[in-house]
Amino acid sequence: MQNQESVTDEISLKELIEKVIEVLKFLRSKWLIIAFTGIIGGGIGLGYALLKKPVYKAVITFALEDDKQSGGGLSSALGLASSLGFDLGGSAGGAFSGANLIELMKSKKMVLKTLLSAYEVNNKEQVLANDLLQLTRLDKKLEKKSKGVKAFIFQSNIPQDNFTQEQDSVLFLLYEELFENRILTVTQKDKKVSIITVEVNSKSESFSKFFAENLVKNVSEFYIETKSKKAKNNVAILQKQADSVRNELNQAITGIAVVSDNTFNLNPALNVNRVPSTKRQVDVQANTAILTQLVTNLELAKVALMKETPLIQLIDQPILPLKKDKLGKLKSLLLGGFLGVFLSALYVLARRFFINLMD
Repeated sequence: MQNQESVTDEISLKELIEKVIEVLKFLRSKWLIIAFTGIIGGGIGLGYALLKKPVYKAVITFALEDDKQSGGGLSSALGLASSLGFDLGGSAGGAFSGANLIELMKSKKMVLKTLLSAYEVNNKEQVLANDLLQLTRLDKKLEKKSKGVKAFIFQSNIPQDNFTQEQDSVLFLLYEELFENRILTVTQKDKKVSIITVEVNSKSESFSKFFAENLVKNVSEFYIETKSKKAKNNVAILQKQADSVRNELNQAITGIAVVSDNTFNLNPALNVNRVPSTKRQVDVQANTAILTQLVTNLELAKVALMKETPLIQLIDQPILPLKKDKLGKLKSLLLGGFLGVFLSALYVLARRFFINLMD
């Protein structure tokens, strides 16, 4: 029984080798077709490499400040002020921390504001939205549906509130193109590390660089403004109160001098002459005490404001010339040639199989 199985295996292996040799001989007989197709495939691959524009990559990485890691001395001072009944602001919470900040980066508000940003190239102002229209070829598609593409040219000095419904629709299409074509990606590689990476890939070096920079700038400003709004309000209120009390104190000091000049060399037995001066001295003492307390609170409020900014620390920024991804000519030539040879060989074998099947 075992001998029969071994003989069968040997026969099967022998037949397989013969089949492979037969196929190779057949392919060799068709070498001219296969070689010609390989040359055409290599030419197509080389042409693709020559015509395809490179993709420029702009990468920005930044660290998000964590309020929990703030210094002990500052926290103690703010805690002491809070225990005494002074609300000096502080963290606005984790509303925009970690994953939420990534979503903020992708939000329509931030992305559309960035698209309407302008930058200067060769002393000429460019708007990022207009660049993206050309890069995604949306301008050609819109031109066919409307009277002309000029209706969709955006200007940076016109507020978005003044846009027409048609312009808003175009902006929304551009917003979708950024993510559908993976032009914009925002990632956080490790949740334990608060480092976020913003990557912009496009066929325009200037668009990739300036869009990435403006997006991080706009989000950073919005983030800082939101988190430090309460602290800024406290500083403004305390500063106004301190200035008002200081002005009253200066007037009281001046008033003492005026009263002293008016009562100089008068009869010291007349106590009524000293009343205005005494009143002014009381005002000076009261305003001095109030001003001292206000200045202390003001300085603590300024420290609290400093605690909120800066919230985003840039680590890496895009520097021209940007890194570009482009398929090499030799690689394209070899890949195209290989695909041509493979497909032509597959075709002649399939054709032979069906011919033999029909016989």
